[in-house]
Amino acid sequence: MQLRFLALLGMTVASCVSSLHLGIFAALFPPMPQPVERAILLIQTAFIGDVILATALLERLHAEHPNTPIDFLVRKGNEGLVKDHPHVREVLIWDKKKDKYLGLWRLLLHIRAAHYDQVITLQRFASTGFLTALSGARERVGFNKNPLSFAFTRKVPHVIEEGVHEVQRNLALLGADAETPLTRPRLYPTATDEAAAAHYTDAKPYIVMAPTSVWFTKQFPKEQWLALLQALPPHYTVYLIGGPPDVAACEEILLASSRPKMHNLAGKLSLLASAALMRGAVLNYVNDSAPMHLCSAVDAPTCAIYCSTVPAFGFGPLSPRSWVVELLEPLACRPCGLHGYRQCPLGHFHCARGIRTTQLLTVLAESEEVK
Repeated sequence: MQLRFLALLGMTVASCVSSLHLGIFAALFPPMPQPVERAILLIQTAFIGDVILATALLERLHAEHPNTPIDFLVRKGNEGLVKDHPHVREVLIWDKKKDKYLGLWRLLLHIRAAHYDQVITLQRFASTGFLTALSGARERVGFNKNPLSFAFTRKVPHVIEEGVHEVQRNLALLGADAETPLTRPRLYPTATDEAAAAHYTDAKPYIVMAPTSVWFTKQFPKEQWLALLQALPPHYTVYLIGGPPDVAACEEILLASSRPKMHNLAGKLSLLASAALMRGAVLNYVNDSAPMHLCSAVDAPTCAIYCSTVPAFGFGPLSPRSWVVELLEPLACRPCGLHGYRQCPLGHFHCARGIRTTQLLTVLAESEEVK
């Protein structure tokens, strides 16, 4: 049965890969009847940080169309970010690790049955382009770099250039231009999340560190985290945070440090509870990774440490109290890529190892002044 579904899925995609087949496309997947409720579906099935940044569209859509239902499709594991979001009616989940393509087909059937008025994909991959193109929605919106964008009713250029944040690129899908004020992403920790964080927020003043990243070249090295921990004023409690995969790395730092009043909370808090904890910190030290975006979504004070990547890519911190720390001198090989690598391509990793502890302490002093 699964093979039959996959074969049918492959045949469908193959028939749509060229604009010459739009006639066949229209015949096989005609527009659905106009919905009674003009509901909107947002699609962002990438990583945690991408979903957080996409919540800016929820804020803008709710402000402009407060009575319009909005559904959100995310990958399995990220649903906790938006399942209780006040502007989201339903969360759709794609399990990419189990029956990935059969699940994609089932999602398409669900989406078509929902009769959405608008389907907006924030991604540039064929899978979400497939869902958008064949959704039957009156408006099908996405970036022009999506391979199935020929079947969208509106295509938006996707350009990475200095001064343009990823949130601005995403808001362009709603028709915003460069002159439109930026709508910031926002998360809403529940009472349960707040209660979970409250077990630790009473230990003020405290600092939060999120020392890990999926990508090695985005991750500040362990020995430099330890140097920072040794240099921090002793009256601070320090919390290490991360997900279940980060428990061991955080525990290594904890055991290697002689610092008192330090706790490993990796794997113990939900994403939204972590955000609530970060909101009350004097400062949050983060890599160019998801915890930085958690800070942006709850206005938490942020020290973003950039190793191989640069803020010019458009993924910088958006919290009103945020600082960027990076290598002071120019480095010919930096940036070496948009997302980072599993090891330094040249072996020296100077973009990270060259960052000085004094730079990080200077940010803490400035954060203390504006607290």
